[in-house]
Amino acid sequence: MAKLEVGQPQALGSTIPPDRLAVVWSSLWPKLAAIALALASWQVIVWSGWKPDYVLPGPLPVFQRLGEDLGNPDFQLGLAITLRRAVLGYTIAVAIGSVVGVLIARVGLLRKAVGSAILGLQSMPSIAWFPLAILLFGLNETAIFFVVILGAAPAIAGGLLNGVDHVQPLLIRVGRVMGARGLVLYRHVIIPAALPSFVGGLKQGWAFAWRSLMAGEIIGIVGHQLSIGQQIQFARDFADTQQLLAILVVIFVIGVVIDSLFGAFDRAIRRRWGLGGDS
Repeated sequence: MAKLEVGQPQALGSTIPPDRLAVVWSSLWPKLAAIALALASWQVIVWSGWKPDYVLPGPLPVFQRLGEDLGNPDFQLGLAITLRRAVLGYTIAVAIGSVVGVLIARVGLLRKAVGSAILGLQSMPSIAWFPLAILLFGLNETAIFFVVILGAAPAIAGGLLNGVDHVQPLLIRVGRVMGARGLVLYRHVIIPAALPSFVGGLKQGWAFAWRSLMAGEIIGIVGHQLSIGQQIQFARDFADTQQLLAILVVIFVIGVVIDSLFGAFDRAIRRRWGLGGDS
């Protein structure tokens, strides 16, 4: 039997990597089809005459207005302010939620005392905290961060706690046999094993943080900074539906992009742990 030389074609049965473009297209076309269907439905509703054009404009004038706004320095500044608040507030929420989740998982007394409160805090609408935040801190960025953190941190802590609770006991026993105890056991065994659920909590926490931030910005101007939320409010006050819808498109796109990043991270983690991340 002839030997397989270097440079010869691979033997039958060997795996050949699929075409990368085909893989990207297979995951992209359903999203494009959904966007096309949404835009077509929007245009049909406009053509139906349900509302006049100045109340409900079609996709074309809205996207034209969006193009104008994206070139406007004030709009760019407002977008930068909103994203800065989102990133900073979410980062603080991740730190607090992670510490709280680990403490509740490790300390039995804390689990009994405040474990169920995590779920209760998750179920509370974030906007309900804003009147208290204004009374405590005034109408400023601290109040907005307070609401964002209370919206995101419980979801992050809950995700970590759920992941820790579902770590296989065999992994913990193996870690202890190898000499891991206390924080070392959490650092090298439990936290890595809990990552899939923790990433789910991070993703949910971002969604809560983003919603909380938008609600907080719509309520009032903070530090005379024209954020995205405030521009929505001004567009409503001046009955500028084109700009209002254009800003909603921007908010939606940011949410989709961040969700896609979390999705890619989640798939990478699941592939690492053999949990079917390619599905």
